[in-house]
Amino acid sequence: MALYIIGLGLGNEKDITVNGLEAVKKCSSIYLENYTSRLQCSIEKLERFYGKKIILADREVVEKNAESTILKDAEEKDTAFLVIGDPLSATTHIDLYLRAKEKGIEIKIINNASVLTAVGITGLELYKFGRTVSIPFDKSAKSLYDFYKNNKSIGLHTLFLLDLSPEENKFMSIKEAVERLISLGLDKETLCICCAALGSEKQQIKSGKAKDIINYKFTEFPQCIIIPENLHFIEHEMIEKYK
Repeated sequence: MALYIIGLGLGNEKDITVNGLEAVKKCSSIYLENYTSRLQCSIEKLERFYGKKIILADREVVEKNAESTILKDAEEKDTAFLVIGDPLSATTHIDLYLRAKEKGIEIKIINNASVLTAVGITGLELYKFGRTVSIPFDKSAKSLYDFYKNNKSIGLHTLFLLDLSPEENKFMSIKEAVERLISLGLDKETLCICCAALGSEKQQIKSGKAKDIINYKFTEFPQCIIIPENLHFIEHEMIEKYK
């Protein structure tokens, strides 16, 4: 008996790895975490491709009721916990891992692509990114801008992840996020690289000044923003392709 924590990647049902698919097919219970990101396909497509019934696991199931659902199943039979992107990229998944360990459950991790690596398509060098910053729906949160300023002060790029609530079909837009950053002090002339549905066939990438990028229509979700610093000429050349 084991708990398989499996990354699904960022695109559709076919982005799962061969190892991941083989693990899913031998598991008796299949849970899909559906509150930290959004896959670019329906649950029905996943079920048809895997040949398995999928149980949606919202935040309450994973963070509060895992002992009576996911972990209970994993104690008795092979169980899959599917994560959009890469496993253990979110604190909530690490918490589940630790709770499974405490119960003596065997855990197997199957990795995949995540937004943290997919941003490489912008041409920015991954090792030059600083702290990743989340922009929450809660407008009272101010520390996010301090995190950005800390990255900027040492010449590091900043990746902003925008809040979302897939179960409510609620997603923060790039326009909302950039306007929030401007209200907190961001110069309207600041270069931004904005991405929607990154890593999928529907992805959109656009670079421009903050004051202009808010007028560009991004139609896909989830969305994210990158503010780069100290660009190498190769990075600059690549960014120019997205204007």
